Amino acid sequence: MDTGDWRTQLQPDSRQRIVNKIMETLKRHLPFSGQEGLQELKKIAVRFEEKIYTAATSQSHYLRKISLKMLTIETRSQNIIPTGNGNKPLYPGGKCAKSKL
Repeated sequence: MDTGDWRTQLQPDSRQRIVNKIMETLKRHLPFSGQEGLQELKKIAVRFEEKIYTAATSQSHYLRKISLKMLTIETRSQNIIPTGNGNKPLYPGGKCAKSKL
């Protein structure tokens, strides 16, 4: 086992558990409809996790980046102000809400 690469020391089910946590956050904060919408959220969660996994320099870096992004999603969704006229909700300061990871 290569002790220089943190990825080799990550438990096999750890990444799946992390993807599941990302999914929980996305389901709470992004609109989706039916099985197709759920599958789309799953794809987003998997791609996001893979992107962070590939770029991270250590396990703590990997976990920190994912945690910060999930916290950002939680915080942004709490700060959204509905406009009430069918338009996209606004953040304080008048910026349009965007869904991006």
